[in-house]
Amino acid sequence: MANYKLVATSAMGLESIVADEVKELGFQTKTENGKIYFEGDETAIAKTNMWLRVADRVRVIVGEFHATTFDDLFEQTKALPWEQYLPVDANFPVAGKSVKSALFSVPDCQAIVKKAIVERLKTAYHRTGFLDESGPLFKLEVSILKDKVTLTIDSSGTGLHKRGYRIGQGDAPLKETLAAALVKLTRWNPDRPFVDPFCGSGTIPIEAAMIGQNIAPGYNREFSSEHWPWMNSTIWDRIREEAEDIAKYDQPLDIKGFDVDSRMIKVAQQNAVEAGFMDLIRFEQRDIKDLSVEGLNGVLVGNPPYGERLGEVEEAEELTQIMGHIMDKYPSWSVYMLSSLENFETMYGKKATKKRKLFNGFIRTDLYQYWGQRK
Repeated sequence: MANYKLVATSAMGLESIVADEVKELGFQTKTENGKIYFEGDETAIAKTNMWLRVADRVRVIVGEFHATTFDDLFEQTKALPWEQYLPVDANFPVAGKSVKSALFSVPDCQAIVKKAIVERLKTAYHRTGFLDESGPLFKLEVSILKDKVTLTIDSSGTGLHKRGYRIGQGDAPLKETLAAALVKLTRWNPDRPFVDPFCGSGTIPIEAAMIGQNIAPGYNREFSSEHWPWMNSTIWDRIREEAEDIAKYDQPLDIKGFDVDSRMIKVAQQNAVEAGFMDLIRFEQRDIKDLSVEGLNGVLVGNPPYGERLGEVEEAEELTQIMGHIMDKYPSWSVYMLSSLENFETMYGKKATKKRKLFNGFIRTDLYQYWGQRK
């Protein structure tokens, strides 16, 4: 099998978690802003797509070089061995982005890269005229940062946050990848109780259940690279069989999700059914004022309302204050809340053990961590 340069992309602030995931799968990594680089063969492409819970995508790096003129861009793109990646009938749209570079016109860069690849493929496959792009999809990207060009192919297709279980969602849904990151940051294990008091459509509890039973996040979905001719279908069959073999479907779980909105509880229950956790996660309509938890050494994880719109800040502050008072009664429980409230600690009633800056979409937030006294 060939060896490829690969990159797993991630949201800002989550790089170290993705790097740990990649290392757990057996690869050495190098990390830059939002990018975790590693090398591997076709099996590595399948394995990382199947198992990375927190990454956004896995891309294959075809080439990297510096370019400051369109001629540079054309010639260096054309010099790359595209025929090793793209069959003669490949459907290869080219997306693009450029930051702090001489070549700042993204549409021009996309057009030039496309033209260069077409020229290379026509020569390699001895074709004249147009190429018929009716075959498998290869989503290409030309990314230019400070005149360094990186050309990649997206092996994932739809983003890795699309697990396939979410059939309904609320107004401000948390991405599945961020939800998984929140669970991982708690270092929760299935021997401990787990509660999300603001569960919305149930994403955090469902991600916890997948982690608790060691279910591959990509098990119920397809990936672009499954349809690539040089990715042998037996690789995907083997990776799926392995995922099935190591899943712990018999692992008991104590996971609950509460929300004040009964409609969201119904949505969460439907999503849990779709994910295969109908009887394993308990969803219940419950106001934060009525919050109570059972057992020792549990984990309370949530994404409470931020109060982004006028008049909602006071409500968000009040929820935080109520939660702080209630959780004071449960000293063995650890609390992890994602919030954009700058006065969160004041409202909660005490300083967090640790704070971590994260982005929920474009909203800058902090993960406030209060570690319980283990009993």
